[in-house]
Amino acid sequence: MIKATLGRRADAALETLFPFLFRRPLNPNLLSVLGVLISLSGAVSFARGALPLGGILLLLGGFFDTVDGAVARHNGTSSSFGAFLDSTLDRIVDMAVLLGILMYYAKAGDLPLALLAGIASIATVLVSYTKARAESIVSDFNGGIMERFERVVLLVIGALTGYLPLCLGIVAVGSGITAIQRVAMAYREMAQVDASAQGEES
Repeated sequence: MIKATLGRRADAALETLFPFLFRRPLNPNLLSVLGVLISLSGAVSFARGALPLGGILLLLGGFFDTVDGAVARHNGTSSSFGAFLDSTLDRIVDMAVLLGILMYYAKAGDLPLALLAGIASIATVLVSYTKARAESIVSDFNGGIMERFERVVLLVIGALTGYLPLCLGIVAVGSGITAIQRVAMAYREMAQVDASAQGEES
């Protein structure tokens, strides 16, 4: 939600703050892969109980995940495969980070928080799946109170401040609500598509 609102203004801010990334034509797919490797290191740190380090690595990986799209648009190298790769890698990071958090709480013997991490993981998958499935029928399908940007920011804040259980709960509830919102949006949008198709047939 926040990322979609910022839009192109975020690209302009990145070019102003990090001009060296835009002086030469970098391969955005390589930036995507670099970001996911850093984020996966963060997931391992979460699993090992190094929560602040995990938060820092997740933040750094998220930076590269944001920059890759800005670089592609700046250089005119955006591609369908690049968008597919970026989305796929995002899902890997989402699952790995929440799995790392689940493992941390499970090893600590805190089963309620381990269960909460599992619920957050399921809700996150539903948010991503509803979008992907809807976009096979409806173009430009976005919305909901909590998208990936918000989830990552909350987990980073939780890891760095010691309020990870609270932030994890917000992610779980917010993602669940977002999945429900997207189902409702899909119902409305697809009803219009069906009505248009029936009108053309008649």
